[in-house]
Amino acid sequence: MISVDKELLSILVCPVSKAPLDYDNKQQELICKASGLAYPIREGIPVMLESEARRLHADEKLKKRP
Repeated sequence: MISVDKELLSILVCPVSKAPLDYDNKQQELICKASGLAYPIREGIPVMLESEARRLHADEKLKKRP
C-alpha cells in the first residue's frame, strides 16, 4: 500500500468545499466530510477532481476522524 506524505496532506483541501481532508489508507482515498466526497489516490497521486470523486454514504459521513 502507498501512503500519502503528511506534509502534502496538511496543505491539500477539498476543491469543492475547501475543507480539510482525512486520509483513508485502507481505501486509498482522501475523504471530505463537508462535501461528502472521497477522492481516489492512484499510484500515490491524489486525484483531486470532483468528476473522479465518489459520493460518501451517510454512515461514512458520520465516522469520526482516525
